[in-house]
Order: sequence, then C-alpha cells, then structure tokens
Amino acid sequence: MTERPNKAEAAVLPPIPAKRYFTIGEVSELCGVKPHVLRYWEQEFTQLKPVKRRGNRRYYQHHEVLLVRRIRELLYEQGFTISGARNRLDGRGHEIVTPDDIAPILARPEPAEPQVDVALVRAELLDILALLRQGASAA
Repeated sequence: MTERPNKAEAAVLPPIPAKRYFTIGEVSELCGVKPHVLRYWEQEFTQLKPVKRRGNRRYYQHHEVLLVRRIRELLYEQGFTISGARNRLDGRGHEIVTPDDIAPILARPEPAEPQVDVALVRAELLDILALLRQGASAA
C-alpha cells in the first residue's frame, strides 16, 4: 500500500522558484512526490506533458508544476481516484465547475448596491446635452 502524506504535510510545500524549466528531480521536491509517480501521472493525465530533450530528460514548466500540485491535492488530500481526478480536470488543466462548486457562491449575500440619485444624474446628463448642442451649433 502506498503511503500518502497527511493534510498537515501537504500544506508545507516549498515555494516554486522563478525559473523557466524544472527537472523531474526538482519537481519531485517541489511537489512532494517521487519521480516515478510523476512519470506515471504523465501517462494518466494528458495535460501533463513536460518537454523532453537530450537523453529523454524531462523539463517541466511553471504551469506544469502547478498542475502536478493540483493533481497531488486531488489524489492525496481530497481522496480522488486517478479516474476521478482525471474527470475533475478538463483538457486544458482547469477544473470543471459542478453545481456543488457553485452552491456556496450563490449562498453568499450580494453586496449592497450603491445608492444613485437618479434626479441628480438626469440633471447632469441634461447639462452635458446642452453643452453638446451649443458646441454643435457653434461649429
């Protein structure tokens, strides 16, 4: 059985340095997963496609490191299966929004609308219209 990190360990991932490319070893350390797991996830998640260079070495970009962290979160912290995590992510690496995701947003109270003095706005618009008419007749 594979040992999975608990939620407290999962929250302590190092910051991602400002680099263009990361080796599989660096991604492994940044995301808290072993290199063989990353290679396996490449087969399971079509969104994860690191650049391969000389000797078939993998180089991950920043957005792929973020994707690996998201996959890790889905699998290890939220308890998704590989299939469930794959379904949770769409073809671009973004999450598919479900009604359950929207419900908490809809439950939030709407912000109070600013009070507008309609009479004042109307008077200002009439003043602007008068100025425009004066300018048009002068031309």
